Amino acid sequence: MLITHDTRCALDTVVDLVNTAPEDETPEALPDVAALEEFVRGHNVSDIGTLSEFDLAAVRKIRGRFASIFAAPDARAAAGLINELVAAAGTTPRLTDHDGYDWHVHYFAPGASLSDHLAADCGMALAFFVVAGEEERLRRCEAPDCRRAFVDLSRNRSRRYCDSRTCGNRLHVAAYRARRKEATG
Repeated sequence: MLITHDTRCALDTVVDLVNTAPEDETPEALPDVAALEEFVRGHNVSDIGTLSEFDLAAVRKIRGRFASIFAAPDARAAAGLINELVAAAGTTPRLTDHDGYDWHVHYFAPGASLSDHLAADCGMALAFFVVAGEEERLRRCEAPDCRRAFVDLSRNRSRRYCDSRTCGNRLHVAAYRARRKEATG
């Protein structure tokens, strides 16, 4: 599956957005407008004006809708959720070349709100996976104490953890210690 630069940026953005949600003992990572502005800067989200509390509330709302896509049981459910999200954003595809990047498609209308911008661009990036029959690549970490979202871009679709150095390694070490304890005790 060919993933263009702008699609990859949108995937990284949607994954990071979903992972800002508070969960169990993890606090809200978008507690205020300043945090939202930092998120926008950190992800190089273009064509965004001054952000407000309204933007923060709207982004938190679509974050939940994106999380539902990662939890969808099948392609039909994921497609329905994506269709609703993208349609509500008033998608307006247009070609653009900015910030040193070659021609690519933006799906949000000029002057769109941040939430509509994210819903359109990130929703379309997720749509490409459903169209390609690759929606199973939209996953949640399998570590019992972590449910972070990620996109499995491994060649054989075998990635199980959001980060193999943290979640994956922690589980492998725990399994090793359990085997050693069983063998010696």
